[in-house]
Amino acid sequence: MSEALVLGIESTCDETGVGIVRGCELLVDRTATSMDQYARYGGIIPEIASRAHLESFLPTLDSALEEAGVTLKEIDAIGVAAGPGLVGSLTVGICAAKALASALGKPLYGVNHIIGHLAVDKLADGPLPQRFVGLVVSGGHSNILLVEDIATDVKELGGTLDDAAGEAFDKVGRLLELPYPGGPHVDRLSQLGNVDAIRFPRGLASGKDKERHKYDFSFSGLKTAVARYIEGAQARGEEFSPEDVCAGFSEAVNDSLTSKAVRAALDTGCSSIVVGGGFSANSRLRSLLSARAEAAGIEVRMPPLRFCTDNGAQIAALTSELVRAGVAPSDWDFSPDSSMALTHPSVLPR
Repeated sequence: MSEALVLGIESTCDETGVGIVRGCELLVDRTATSMDQYARYGGIIPEIASRAHLESFLPTLDSALEEAGVTLKEIDAIGVAAGPGLVGSLTVGICAAKALASALGKPLYGVNHIIGHLAVDKLADGPLPQRFVGLVVSGGHSNILLVEDIATDVKELGGTLDDAAGEAFDKVGRLLELPYPGGPHVDRLSQLGNVDAIRFPRGLASGKDKERHKYDFSFSGLKTAVARYIEGAQARGEEFSPEDVCAGFSEAVNDSLTSKAVRAALDTGCSSIVVGGGFSANSRLRSLLSARAEAAGIEVRMPPLRFCTDNGAQIAALTSELVRAGVAPSDWDFSPDSSMALTHPSVLPR
């Protein structure tokens, strides 16, 4: 029996994504982004993002179908990001998906966009491990998950208590007056700096916090430490190296992320770590996690850079896993869930 042909729709923030997947085979992944419109504001404007989704969806869908060489009638199931994300943006994608599913008579799945960041790895590296630790790192999430089955059994081991890794990078980018979004620029400068020049603190890494929050992260204090360093140097009239600041800051963030992910894998007896989310494109995260996992005898799977940002392929990939596992489609009246729990791969019927 052939695998289901699945259409995935992504509209959680500023990317309008459409992906078509059959099993582990990606037929097409098309994305339209409104990122360029936010540089002047220094951040996403939800109303602009929602309007951009409305304008981009049909052209993106038509382009994806044409490139894949399939028609809507051939689609077996439709998946759409139900959360987490911006409510207005999510609403556009959900309404479009409901209209398509209703018109075509196809099952509809409201899926968890964050878990989709892990599921997309199967399109690059083949079927997912039977059991693994998931490290989700993005602008809004830094979480460690225990995945027994990505369609039916996901447990949250820990997460950030304040800023997410990507969010912290963007904030440090603003402190250094780097272009928006600051994260990629901080990563680039960090590669030019001396990682040992400035040692910034690691949150929740000592005393009682080390055990009480062994899988949790905290980056707000780190961001404050960077701000104080910059302000102190400026107050004293001293020049400082932005490259060294970025290198020290990046090392602190990635030291926390990688050490706790490897510890979680060892503690749970998992032989694989799957990484996903926009911050998984970070160069130091990739190199440090690969080295630490190899030393511990753990396999690391990280998606190609093109799958790190939000995309329709990740939604289609997770939806295909739901179909594979025989998970029931969502009820038609499900709504956007901006804070959808990471233990819910999809919106289950009542």
